[in-house]
Amino acid sequence: MQTILGAGGPVNTALATELKSYTSCVRLVSRNPVKAGSGEQAVKADLLKLKEVLRAVEGSKVVYLTAGLPYKHQIWQKDWPVIMDNVINACEKYEAKLVFFDNVYMYAKQNIPHMTESSSVEPPSKKGKVRAQIAEKLLQRVQSGNLTALIARSADFYGPGCLKNSLLVETVFKPLSKGNKANWLGNADKVHSFTYVPDAAKATALLGNSEAAYGKVWHLPTSSNPPSGKEWVEMIASEMHVKPRYREVPEWMVRIMGWFMPVMKETVEMIYQYDRDYFFDSSKFEVAFGLGPTPYSEGIKRVVEQDFQ
Repeated sequence: MQTILGAGGPVNTALATELKSYTSCVRLVSRNPVKAGSGEQAVKADLLKLKEVLRAVEGSKVVYLTAGLPYKHQIWQKDWPVIMDNVINACEKYEAKLVFFDNVYMYAKQNIPHMTESSSVEPPSKKGKVRAQIAEKLLQRVQSGNLTALIARSADFYGPGCLKNSLLVETVFKPLSKGNKANWLGNADKVHSFTYVPDAAKATALLGNSEAAYGKVWHLPTSSNPPSGKEWVEMIASEMHVKPRYREVPEWMVRIMGWFMPVMKETVEMIYQYDRDYFFDSSKFEVAFGLGPTPYSEGIKRVVEQDFQ
């Protein structure tokens, strides 16, 4: 049995499907779990409570920590260390392998134009400091020999079914589909990588079931020719057969929007990822496993076909 902690979002749904190639039973764990098909087991648990995490992990061969928390740094600072401690302790107790689905918030500003697994960890944001803290905690337990684990990192993501979880879908796909201008954070002349969710799910399942992958950090497969913000708008608009209209949203405007929209208030500290090129290099994974990413044109086509027609 393999277990997903934090089931329910688009990444987790796709991951559950991919894991069925490796195991006869996938356990879906969240506060309100829902089985989507055969070979799945739903378990209700609060990851902030150790007893419930222990019960959720027991009997698992591989555990995938893919939980998402509300986008508020105060919640991240309070809850993420507790969740990571609980999951690590449970995996050690039951000798389960751990796969942590991570983001890129811990990387230094100067590495954003070309991020690799060896990029320096020097987070400039409050949320990034939390991600660096919990990733370091996991790696330290691996180095101590008490835990078998790996980190799978994704860039900002997009894909079918990401109607509430993707910045690209929220700021570009949705407005264009309604005949409005797209909203591009920061500089629309800068390139920006996005990881396609089905690729991330397939690669995460493969990593979790590859002995040689453990003890390392991996970037999930992401196309190596990221478009600029303007090009993203043009490609998406072309697929939707609408005009490629957009506006740039600079930091000062995000700050003003934050007075009325809490999520935008939390986005201000992340603007540095949009005022420069943002290139996510996944060549290490692609060479090791021979699995390449979906081209951006194909990913955009699938999103439009599934969610906007």
